[in-house]
Amino acid sequence: MTAILSISLLSSCNQEDKTKSILVKNNLDFDKTFETIELTKQFLNVTDLNTVGFLDKKNNQLQITQTVDSDGDGIMDEILFQPKIEANTEKTYDIVTVTENEKPQAEDLCYSRFVPERTDDYTWENNKVAFRVYGPVAQKMIEEGIRGGTLSSGVDAWLKRVEYPIINEWYKGNDTEHGYYHHDHGQGLDNFHVGTSRGVGGIAVKVDTTFYLSKNYTKWRTITTGPIRTSFYLEYENWEAGGKHIKESKIVSLDLGHNLSKFNTSIEGTKTIHAGLTLHEKDGVVTGNNKKGWVSYWQPHADSEIGTAILAPKGTFKNYETYDTERRDLSNAYAELNVKDNNVVYYAGFGWLKSKQFKDKEDWENYLNQFSRQINNPLVVTLR
Repeated sequence: MTAILSISLLSSCNQEDKTKSILVKNNLDFDKTFETIELTKQFLNVTDLNTVGFLDKKNNQLQITQTVDSDGDGIMDEILFQPKIEANTEKTYDIVTVTENEKPQAEDLCYSRFVPERTDDYTWENNKVAFRVYGPVAQKMIEEGIRGGTLSSGVDAWLKRVEYPIINEWYKGNDTEHGYYHHDHGQGLDNFHVGTSRGVGGIAVKVDTTFYLSKNYTKWRTITTGPIRTSFYLEYENWEAGGKHIKESKIVSLDLGHNLSKFNTSIEGTKTIHAGLTLHEKDGVVTGNNKKGWVSYWQPHADSEIGTAILAPKGTFKNYETYDTERRDLSNAYAELNVKDNNVVYYAGFGWLKSKQFKDKEDWENYLNQFSRQINNPLVVTLR
C-alpha cells in the first residue's frame, strides 16, 4: 500500500533554512498501523536519505525507518516508515537530521534471500507469513530427470506460527535432516503442495479456454530487507501462450504486518493475466468480491484450515473464476486482472488458522475487505 503524496510550500523561502514536516492523514474509519509510507529524496527535497528521520511531534519519538536502493546503484532512493494514525485523524512528523547511532533500532523481520543450498529457491518472510519460488536449476533437474527438482512458477506458502524469522533456521535444519521443514518443530512447517499449480499467486495467460503457464524464474536480485519491507526482482524466460509471445518480470515485496505479498508485474504480449490459487483436494470453498477486488479459497489443511487470496486495486480486478480439471495440480481459482501499459499490480497471500492470526473464514474475509479499503484509500502525505 502506497501513500498519496502532495506538496504544500509555506513560502518561497529556501526550505533547507527551516524545519520541514510532513502531515499524514487517515481518511478511513479505522486505525492504520501497518501501512507503509514511501518517500523519495525529490519529494522531501533532501540530498541524502541516510540522515533523514521523522519525529512524532506529539510524543517526541523518532520513527523506525528503512532506506531502499531501488535500482542497485548504491544510492538510497526511498525511505520507508509505518506511522500509527487513528481513524479519521492526522498527525505531523518533523523531518530531522539524524546520525546512524540516533536512529531507533528494530529487528529485520522482513527478510528474503536466494537459497543455493536448496537448489535455487528464493524465499521471503515477515512477522506473519513466508513464501518461496523456484529457480532454473530446479527446472533443469526436472527436464533432465534428476530427482529433487521442481518445475513451477507457482508460489509456495510456508506456514509459520511465530513472529520471528524462520527461513535460515528451517534451511539449516534441512541440511542435517532431509525434509526438516516439512515437520512442525514448534514454529510451523511447509506442508503446502504447489507442484505445477499456481500456489498462492502464480500467474497464467488465458487464451480461449486454455490457461498457459510460465516456467521457473531465470534471474533474481534482492532489493532490500529490513524492519519494514523486503523486496526482490525476478525475471522469467520469454514464453508462449496460444500464439502470444509473453515477456515477464516482477518486483515482489512484503511489508511488516501484512499477510499479502505485493506483486508488481511487468508483462508484455497480453492485455490481461490470471493470478491463481491452487485448489488442492477441491474440498474447500471459493468466494470472491468483484467490487472489493478479491478472490479467496478457504480449505481444510492437514489438522487445521487455511485461506488463500488474490486481491487487486480498483480498475485492475475484473472478475474471478474456478477452473476445475482432472489434470493434477491444474485446478485453480483465478482472478482476472487488467494489464495497463505492460504493468499489473496485485497482492497474494494466506492466513493459517493454526497461527492464531485469524479465527475463521469470516475473519479472514473481513481482513481482505479491510485490506482492499486500505490500498484504495491510502494515507495522504503532505510536505509542509
